[in-house]
Amino acid sequence: MGNPKVGIVMGSDSDLKIMQDAVKVLRDFGVESELVVASAHRTPYKALQYAETAEERGIEVIIAGAGAAAHLGGVLAAVTPLPVIGVPINATALNGLDALYAMVQMPSGIPVATVAINGAKNAGILAAQILSVKDPELRKQLKAYKEKMAQEVEVKNQRVQEAVIE
Repeated sequence: MGNPKVGIVMGSDSDLKIMQDAVKVLRDFGVESELVVASAHRTPYKALQYAETAEERGIEVIIAGAGAAAHLGGVLAAVTPLPVIGVPINATALNGLDALYAMVQMPSGIPVATVAINGAKNAGILAAQILSVKDPELRKQLKAYKEKMAQEVEVKNQRVQEAVIE
């Protein structure tokens, strides 16, 4: 087993049920990741230390999942040159909109690429796409993944066409 290339940070262990989708898709592409619980509000020093040391530990992309105020992605992005992908988590009565708004409103100079609410799978795919810029084999796998999705749509289309004819 090699070193993880993607760091997946979540604000709470209750986010695991969502964030495990990023782990699964990365594993499918052969990309190792690590999972850490670090809160921007409850353990800010741990979160900052994680981001500050990520590059030297071989991490190349960080995925940050958080709900409610959702400052985690921005806190991590503030102290690392690595790309940070935010996953807003539906964790409050606001159905994740609070987390989404917090992530997409980062101040100028502190970008956090943000996927859909509970969109950890897309965060994993985006992380793999970022890594594929310098990994031709990974790029090849991503192309095959997209081709497979297109084929699945065509099969569904055929089923619909056959159902309409009957």
